Amino acid sequence: MQTEILPAEPQHIAHAAEVLRRGRLVAFPTETVYGLGANALDANAVAGIFRAKGRPANNPVIVHVADVQGAKQLVTQWPEAAERLARRFWPGPLTLVLPKSGVVPDIITAGGPTVAVRVPAHPVALALLRAAGVPIAAPSANRSTQLSPTRAEHVRRGLDGLIDVILDGGPTTGGLESTVLDLTTTPPRLLRPGLVTVPELEAVIGPVGQDSDPDRAILPSPGMMRRHYAPRKPLDLIESHEAERFVELAKKGERIGWVIFVPQEFEVLPEFPETVELPCDPKESAARLYDSLHYLDNEAQVTRIVVQLPPDTPEWLAVRDRLRRAAARE
Repeated sequence: MQTEILPAEPQHIAHAAEVLRRGRLVAFPTETVYGLGANALDANAVAGIFRAKGRPANNPVIVHVADVQGAKQLVTQWPEAAERLARRFWPGPLTLVLPKSGVVPDIITAGGPTVAVRVPAHPVALALLRAAGVPIAAPSANRSTQLSPTRAEHVRRGLDGLIDVILDGGPTTGGLESTVLDLTTTPPRLLRPGLVTVPELEAVIGPVGQDSDPDRAILPSPGMMRRHYAPRKPLDLIESHEAERFVELAKKGERIGWVIFVPQEFEVLPEFPETVELPCDPKESAARLYDSLHYLDNEAQVTRIVVQLPPDTPEWLAVRDRLRRAAARE
């Protein structure tokens, strides 16, 4: 098929909504990354997401809705914790995992009993949801395990000819996927760190546990696979104090693209002309991380990417999680 790339203007959003209602696929911007959307109530349409991405069937997808009422229609329970979190963080980059209702196709949940839902904050995503009049199932708009897209051109590079429409809303502002919180357990479990941090969650609902086991048969959330968010070029990680590993890599003779979080604890050697500096601010760096990796993976003349990890603190948890999964070997 031929993929249309359209500016996210009202007439094109209306066209994309009609494409979704016909059971076809639309990529659109959210405040986190670009999503690949299908009518969440149409199992055949959602199957198209899995085919286009090459996504394994045990990896569920998030359902996006226009408001809290839309979320309640997809679940059988809406606990007080969900109400408090929705009031504080929706619209926004927080996904809640709750028991699914019968209207949710099994393909969305990988056959599991829960569904992941959120209300996005991006005006284009909300306009598309309202115009379509249906909940939209939407993982990130990239081939499975590869770098998530933060620009329309990233989507085109991976999915051109495989999907119907890309709505170009410019670069996304958040840059990392949503936080995913499982509310079916006591205490609630963090399944995927994201732009909403654990301290922010705990300020609203109290203690939060963590669960990142990638080896279960049915995953309750996207973003839990061992290797994910990965460039095609090899990626190595170095803690800020590991200067000796930095020197070892410098001696191997590869053309290395280097990502540092400034200020760093050691100087970049002159053998690394392709150096991307990210600010030592978690939210600012999150917004630029994938864009920087896309550049090094596709445009820079390098054969390997090396990233100096940021501090191991709660504020940096999501960035470190994405980098560790990106560097994981199969």
